[in-house]
Parts: sequence; structure tokens; C-alpha cells
Amino acid sequence: MLRILMISQSFWPEDFRINQIAADLIRAGVQLTVLTGQPNYPEGKIFPGYRPLSAGCEDHEAGYKIVRVPLVPRGRGGGLRLILNYASFLIGGIVIGGWLVRGAKFDVVFVYGNSPVTQGFIAIWIGWLKRAPVVQWIQDLWPDALSATGHVRSPIILGTVGCIVRFMYRQSDLVLAQSRSIAAYLIKQAAPVPVRYFPNPGEHQRPLLGAGRRLLPVGFNIVFAGNLGRAQALDTVIAAAARLTDLHDVRIHLFGSGSMTAWLKQEISRLGLANVMLPGRVTPAEIASIYKEADALLLTLVGDPMVALTVPSKLQSYLAAGRPIIAAADGEAAKIVGSSGSGLCCSAGDPQQLASTIRHMYALTQQEREQLGASGRQYFEAHYQADVLTQKLVDGLTKVAAGDRMHAFRSGD
Repeated sequence: MLRILMISQSFWPEDFRINQIAADLIRAGVQLTVLTGQPNYPEGKIFPGYRPLSAGCEDHEAGYKIVRVPLVPRGRGGGLRLILNYASFLIGGIVIGGWLVRGAKFDVVFVYGNSPVTQGFIAIWIGWLKRAPVVQWIQDLWPDALSATGHVRSPIILGTVGCIVRFMYRQSDLVLAQSRSIAAYLIKQAAPVPVRYFPNPGEHQRPLLGAGRRLLPVGFNIVFAGNLGRAQALDTVIAAAARLTDLHDVRIHLFGSGSMTAWLKQEISRLGLANVMLPGRVTPAEIASIYKEADALLLTLVGDPMVALTVPSKLQSYLAAGRPIIAAADGEAAKIVGSSGSGLCCSAGDPQQLASTIRHMYALTQQEREQLGASGRQYFEAHYQADVLTQKLVDGLTKVAAGDRMHAFRSGD
């Protein structure tokens, strides 16, 4: 049985795709331990039942063990609080996490590398202690993600972080990238360590709510779901909505929460926008039903060259829902929407283009929109099926554990 230590600062009960991946790995027959912090995302407050300075182990009902280390909560996401949040997990993971797993044996140490990417140093330390290979699955590019979201602007700090991250890649045994564009970018950054493309899997199909319970109003409903943060270019959405007030039955629903929630409420009130709704967070079952009711699903990203290399995991969820997509994004995400025939695209950060694209989607016939959604679903089934990708992940990590990193995660696997 393959023994994996997974490291992810973001984890259950926080809502991230890695939670599903962990459960899928258990079903695939691996022995899994997850090293994480104290849950506090997205509100920045430690969840009820947890404490910032606590550490210990717990068993999850899905069948894996969770090792938690102390963590400074991110608060409202300001620069200093984020530094403390990231640094506390890094230090806690190395010092306390290494102690808590002292008696365990692992065949591979596997990092889910979203922000902070520097959590990969925990894996390098524990991998050295355990004589186990380290695989980094990169979700966000650092320091570029820090710059794109405005959290860090100092060229000196960004340059220093860049050097640190490149060193981290090169101390690993294998680097995976969640998009083809990131993989191409990382080849030089990580050399001579091999880099492979491995996409995020889509979600499993969720049961819908009972018939007759409608969650969206009558009209043309555009749905955005997920983190309401800086990287999502929500100022573009607000500016586009202000250009669409003549379409009285068009409503944009922003489901979720994040650092931009307060600003969104203020702008909606200031501009008197009746066509933008902030319903807050909903349950997974509710969001699955909301997707099915939506006339279109909205994906927006900031106009940044490095952000353009990424594929938000919500895109897989949108494709799986079989609803047409409006993508105000550049690069890899726009390329997927275009090549899949699943929706309409426009440039990131351009409210006029976004408003025009929404008008275009609104003008399509119901049959035309249904065809876009069906094309998206077909693309999802061909590229992002969770069960298929889970088996590829297990096979690839098994090869790495056996010392065959050069042949792991080849495209033909």
C-alpha cells in the first residue's frame, strides 16, 4: 500500500478541491496522512472547535489522518497578517509537524502547492528526515501571485521570494503543474528537476435539491461562485454590470465570500445596482442546483501575464455543470473555453468587453446556449474525470516512490 504524506495549508473543513482529492486517494487504496494548519479561510477567523496555537492529530471519517500545527489566522488578508499566516504554517510544519509524524513511514511526500507555495519547504525537510521523495503540485506561481493580487509590491521582496521558490523546486524530486502553461514556465525554473503537467480533477457529480425548490429568480441569471478576492477582477464585473442596467431581467449573482466582499457591497450600494446580487456562501448541494438553474456561468480573472497561465479549479466545475460559460480571462483558461466550445470569451479586466460578451450570450437562443453547455460537459468528461485522474496520480506517485521520477506522469500514462 502506497503511504503518502500530503502537505496543504488549505484543507478540510475549509472548502478546497484538495479535500475531494484526499478522499479519492483513500478510495484508490492508499494510506494517507495530511499535514495542515488550523482552518481559517476565507473569513480569516479560526473555525469553531479549533484554536490557533493548538497542535495534534485527528482521524477523518473518510479514512485518513490529519496532523494540525499552530497557525496565525489570516484576518482580513492584509500584507502583514498574510506573512504571519504563511510563516506560522511553514515554521509550525517544519518544527511541530516533523515531530508529530516522527514515528510514521512514508513512501512519498506530496505537496498541494497553492498559496503559500513556500509550504513546499516543509515537504523538503520531512522528506529528508524520512528519506522519501518529494513531489510538488504547483497551483499558484510565486512570487507572481503575490504581485498580481497586490499583496506585495516591493521588487526586492518579490525578487528574494523568487530565488527562494526556485531553490525549493530544485530541492524536490518532481514538480507537477496544474496547467500546461505553468508546466512550460516551470521547466527552466526547476531545472534539472523534471516538470510534468497534471490538471486538477473536476468535482464528483453532486445530488441536486428536490424538484420545485428554485434558488434563482425568474429571468436571465449569470452565476459566479467561489472566492471573492482580488485575483477575480470583481471591479470589472461591477463596471460591466453598470453598463447592463437596460437589460432588466439580467442578474449577476456572486456566490461566495472573500477579501472583496465589503468593497462589493459598498460599490453595489453606491452605484445603485439592482442587477448584482451577493447571496453569500451556500452548501455544495445548493451550488450544484444553482449551476443547473443558471443561464450562464461567469469566470473572471485579473489581466496579469502570470495569472493567465493558471486554470481556476472552478472552470472544471463549470464545464461539469453543462452550462454555457462567460470567461473574462486571458491565457490558459480562455484557451480551454474556446477550444472546448463551451462559451464566450473576452479580455481580462475590460468591463466594456465583458458587458458586450454578456449581451452576446443573452442574445443567443436557448438551443445555442444548451449546445455550448453540452460541449463543455463533453470536454470535462474527456479531460477532468476525477476517478481517472486519481488513478493517474496514484500510478505516478508509485513510480516516484520506486525511484522512477523521469517516467512518472508522462502524457501517455
